[in-house]
Amino acid sequence: MEHPLVLRLKAFQKEASLELERTEQTQGLQELKVRFLGKKGPITEIMKGLGKLDATERAAVGQVANQVKEQLQQALQQKLEKLETQSLSEALAKDNLDVTLPGLPPPHGSKHPITQTLAEVELVFLGLGFKSYQGPQIETDYYNFEALNIPANHPARDMQDTFYLENSKYLLRTHTSPVQIRAMEKDGVPIRMIAPGAVYRHDHDVTHTPMFHQLEGLWVDENVTFADLKGVLTLFVQRVFGDQTPVRFRPSFFPFTEPSAEMDIGCVLCEQQGCRVCKQSGWLEIMGCGMVDPAVFAHVGVDSERYTGFAFGMGIERIAMLKLGIPDIRLFFENDLRFLQQF
Repeated sequence: MEHPLVLRLKAFQKEASLELERTEQTQGLQELKVRFLGKKGPITEIMKGLGKLDATERAAVGQVANQVKEQLQQALQQKLEKLETQSLSEALAKDNLDVTLPGLPPPHGSKHPITQTLAEVELVFLGLGFKSYQGPQIETDYYNFEALNIPANHPARDMQDTFYLENSKYLLRTHTSPVQIRAMEKDGVPIRMIAPGAVYRHDHDVTHTPMFHQLEGLWVDENVTFADLKGVLTLFVQRVFGDQTPVRFRPSFFPFTEPSAEMDIGCVLCEQQGCRVCKQSGWLEIMGCGMVDPAVFAHVGVDSERYTGFAFGMGIERIAMLKLGIPDIRLFFENDLRFLQQF
């Protein structure tokens, strides 16, 4: 004759099986699992009391208890899979979906507007025979300042304007001009080069960020004149902003060029009628330029009596803001897809 606990276990199994057949919701399955197999369920209670039985009874009841528990677990899992399959089929039929169709491809990204603008500017100068050079973003005082004729007492060397590393021996470059020095040291002259890349200055407002991008250029050869400078930069403006864009050069000062100039273009936003951006002047400054100072040539061993050259530098964010009509430079670095996807 079977042990009373074995009979109880079989009765629980039969009851659970009947309940399982009637259950048509996954929530009901969870309730059944807790009811029969949970910590307070009858099977768990019986298994907890096995220690009170003698060895023979304990073995017989324990074996049946494990079998019943395992069979109920399998039955619950099978019923769960059946209900989930049935639910999916009903959903597919209701929505009229064809699961054999290929899936939707992941969205493709696009180039950042700064990257696009930089590539466009580079392409203009590469088409004019310039070669692109890269250099380190962590520079020494010599390449960033001294070799460019920027004296020790120049404001740019102040820690409020320049990011110095902890030991002050190295700094984050404030312009890409050091690449010009390195290029002349490496390849000598004549040379026709551009130096695009990221630069760093201690500045942050609607038109300045601590990190931004520059493209600086240098052309050194025999008999290079300011007329060559004007011709190259005027062509650049026409290629980027349109053939009818007026330009002008205003006298200025830079330690590494002499004479020096600021290059302006006619305001592309108001067509020189006067607006808030151009401060009602009709003109917008886009870059600095000038003839290379002989003191710079002296640092790289170039004979300034034989060779002359011009240099220029522009902020890529500035060019992008004018071309795309963007009022705040910080928008470029906020990673807001609603902004970036417009370009």
